[in-house]
Parts: sequence; C-alpha cells; structure tokens
Amino acid sequence: MKLLQLTFIILLILSCSEKKQAEYTPWGELITDSITPQAAGAYTIQDIIGNGEMIMLTMSGPESYYDYHGRGMGTQYRLCERLAEKLGVSLRVDVCKTKEEMLSRLKNGDGDIIAYQIEKKQEGTVPCGYGTDSTAWAVSSANKELADTINGWYSPSLLAEVKREERTQLSVASVHRHVYAPMLNSSRGEISQYDHLFQRYAPIARWDWRLMAAQCYQESCFDPKAYSWAGARGLMQIMPATAAHLGLAEDKMYDPEENIYAAARYIAELSKHFQDVRNPMERQLFVLASYNGGYFHIRDAMRLAEKYGKDKHRWDDVAPFILNLQTPQYYNDPVVKYGYMRGTETVGYVARIRDRWRQYRGVARAGSSSVFSFPAPGTDAPHKATKKHRFKL
Repeated sequence: MKLLQLTFIILLILSCSEKKQAEYTPWGELITDSITPQAAGAYTIQDIIGNGEMIMLTMSGPESYYDYHGRGMGTQYRLCERLAEKLGVSLRVDVCKTKEEMLSRLKNGDGDIIAYQIEKKQEGTVPCGYGTDSTAWAVSSANKELADTINGWYSPSLLAEVKREERTQLSVASVHRHVYAPMLNSSRGEISQYDHLFQRYAPIARWDWRLMAAQCYQESCFDPKAYSWAGARGLMQIMPATAAHLGLAEDKMYDPEENIYAAARYIAELSKHFQDVRNPMERQLFVLASYNGGYFHIRDAMRLAEKYGKDKHRWDDVAPFILNLQTPQYYNDPVVKYGYMRGTETVGYVARIRDRWRQYRGVARAGSSSVFSFPAPGTDAPHKATKKHRFKL
C-alpha cells in the first residue's frame, strides 16, 4: 500500500512539472519557475498592440483633454492620439478627477499611460514623453519598454506641430465657407434665399423663423457648402453623428432643405431636454448654447449656478458659469460631470445670434412701414408651398 501511495505521489509531481513546462503566455513565451504572471500595470507594447487599444488616463483641462463639438481636444490628448496611430491601435480616454486616481488606476493596470503633467518622482512610475524639468507623462515602472518607445517617438517638433494644428482648428479658419451678407435685401425684408425653408421648418422647433436664420448665419454665413475640420457640414453645420441620429443621409448633408429640416428637428429635441426651463424665451438661449457647446456642459453650468445660489433656469445667471468652466476651480468642482469647456466661444455664440435676431426682427417688410412683430413660440405658420417633409407640431 505504501509503495502504491509513493508511486502515486511521484506521478503527480511529474504530471505537475510537465504541465508547468507546457504552459505558454498568449505571446508564445514559455512560463517557467523564474517567470511569474504579469503584475498589474506591467502591460508591454506587444500587449497593447495585441489588444488593439491604448488606454490614456488623464484629467479634464484645456491642455490635457476636453470634448469639443463631439471631438476630443487638448494638446496632450492630440499627442497621445498620434502615439496610438504610430502603434496602430485605437485610443481610449479615461478621465479621472484627481492625480491620485490616475496613479491608482495605472498601478492597478486600468490604464497604459498617464497623459498629464505629473511630478516625475512618483513611486511605481517611470516619467516619459511630453514634459518639463519637473513634470511629465508616466507609465508603470514595470513597463519600461513602453516608456522607451514613447521617449524614442516624442520630440519638441512634434509638440509644436500639434499646437499649430490645434490653434488652426480652434480659429475661424477651421470653418471653410463663403461669407455672404447677413441681409439679402432689407428693403424687401429678405434675409436670405433660404427664408422660405426657415419659415417652413422653424415651427418644428417652435421658433421664430428669423431666430433660425440668425443661427444659420452664425453657423455658415448662409453658405450651403460650408464645412469644418470637425466634420460639421451645410447651412446649419450638422455634425456627422447628429446627422446619423436624425436619419440625415451623408449625401444629403449639403442639401439646404434637408440640412435645415434636420436642424429644426435637432433643436426640437434639445428643447425637450430643457422643459424645466419654463420660460420659452429663456429656453431658446439654453438650446442655442447646447447646439454649440453640448447639452451636458450646459447642465454642468446650471448645476454650478444652483450651487452658488443663482437661478439655474435664467440664462443671464448661468452664462457666467459657462465662462467659469474654463477655470480649474469650477471644471474640477464635484458637481461638474463633464469637465472643461470653451465657455467664451459658447457665450459669444449665443450673444451674436441674439443680437442678429433683434436686427432681423426690426427689418421692414416690402411695401410696409411696419416692422416684423415677434410671434408667440410655435405660432409661425408653415410655408404654404408644397412641403418636402410632413411633420406634427
């Protein structure tokens, strides 16, 4: 009996030994006694390429990362995007609230790189890439191969190139359009050659058609072929994702009627998100701001306004907090969920449309000394011509 037991133990040991020698990693590396499973955060370049994705940990900010018209922006994000392209992988951005959160997630293997300026002397990390004398990006200390790859790829000239590109994209030059006059014929009361389309579809949004015309001029200067680097197209600068959501075919995005019709439906959709803003005149301003800066950012500003004792349903109380979302004290506030935004652009956008709308409402109709009266929301009748689309108010 003892002999049988001893034989069984020997066979078991040999079996385990053979099994251990036969174990390989997914990358063909033999696992031996001297090789232990990868520690958290020790993903190699081969791991990242094999997964097809690089995870960037960062915090919200104008230099790091923020959402701009549905596109990622920020110098450090754009650099990291270039790095992902070089590696042939997609880039996923995980936005953290604090540096401690970024470091903890890097240590746990929940991210590959901290693309944010943190102090170089951080336990468990290796500084690399874009940085200063005292700060830099960071990867796990168990992933020196990735750090070496980043250091070999990064250069100050690449940083300068990305900054130039970003400045261009954030300038007026980023929208390619022909600048037409804001008024086609004031003596005849004609704002543009698309007035009949604004009159036809503005009722979907329950807007004065002249407000929609004023917004259109701000977006494209009445150029139906206008387009931006971010992909916005046509008279109302509809973004591709918004077009897909609304069922606007890509080959119809430059069609004036289809573009205006889609914009009216999008405005109506945004308006439903602001039903808590009871005053329809105030609601229009919140909708305009969302059209430009994004609904979630505007809600962040409304939460800030409420926190600081202001009326979150009054535009003049909320607009200052949209501007404040450009400073760390506010975009890092616990009530803010979506971080930094270019508030100056959005507040200016609303103000310019508001002013132009006043001008359009004050233009005399042809053959009359009267001025355009301001209709109650939703009372503008649809254009009487044959309509291309049917809709319900």
